[in-house]
Order: sequence, then structure tokens, then C-alpha cells
Amino acid sequence: MITYQSIDSPVGELLLASAADGLRLIEFERPWHPYKRGDDWREGDDEVLQRTRSQLGDYFAGRLREFDLPLAPHGTPFQLQCWRTLAQIRWGETWSYAQMAQRIGRPTATRAVGAANGRNPLPIVLPCHRVIGSDGSLTGFGGGLPTKQFLLTLEGALPAQEAVPIGDLFAPH
Repeated sequence: MITYQSIDSPVGELLLASAADGLRLIEFERPWHPYKRGDDWREGDDEVLQRTRSQLGDYFAGRLREFDLPLAPHGTPFQLQCWRTLAQIRWGETWSYAQMAQRIGRPTATRAVGAANGRNPLPIVLPCHRVIGSDGSLTGFGGGLPTKQFLLTLEGALPAQEAVPIGDLFAPH
């Protein structure tokens, strides 16, 4: 069974979902790749969702730099390898897709790394927002580029003057 709930955040409503093995999903309001919901989904609360809410609150308040949650994303072996590697990118740091491809030992797989990151079911916790273009540009992000910019500014990876006003986060993208 999958337990889910929606929460408000500075980047809009987030859908959280967990199962007995851990956190399965953090989904933005307008996801690029919506997670398929099954008959086993039930709205509710559990310990994993409580911890996730608490840690996301601390993260958005600038008090938490590393999440400590049981994670249970589902994906291909390559996607799982990419998502595990995302966890190595520290608060305030950014890597390029090419650097990430190097880290997983597949230096020519830059586009595949980008595609795997685009399917990351646990954004923010597995920080795909910290992966940018080789030229330093902010490239695709499932929560939209304004959200990516907001998260990187929150973490100090971008100067505050480049920040997007919160109201602009909810403009259509």
C-alpha cells in the first residue's frame, strides 16, 4: 500500500508518498512525468511522511542540509545508480551532467544522466536541482526552472540577487 498526502511548501504544493520500504515520491504540482497512481494508493499519514514533512520544513527554513529518510525510489538499475549519486552532491554545490556521468563511470552518458535525473521521483531529497549545464546554465528541472533557481539560491549556490520572487514560482512554465 502507498500512503500519500499533499503539503504546502515555498515552491508550491508537494505530493508525498511512502510505502513500507520508505519514501517513494515527492512530486511537484505540475510534474513533467507524473507518477502513476494505482488502486493501492490511500490518503493518510505515517512515520515516513511525518519525518519527510518535518525535514522538508527544516530544509526550506535553512536549518537542514542533509536529509535522513528511508528512501525507496523505483527505477531501472541505471536510474537508481544516478539517483544514488545525486545524494553525494552537497548543499551549496553544483555538478554538471558531464561531471555526474564521470562519477558513475559512464563519461559518455551525459544525456542518459539528464534523462534519469528528469525521472527522479524524490527531488529535493535526491537533489537533481544541483545538476546544471557544463556552461553553468540552469537546465531542465521537473519543478520548473524558477523552482530550481529558488532551491539553488536557498542553498547559496546562486547569489541572492539572482533569486526569483516567490510569486513568480507559480507562473505557468
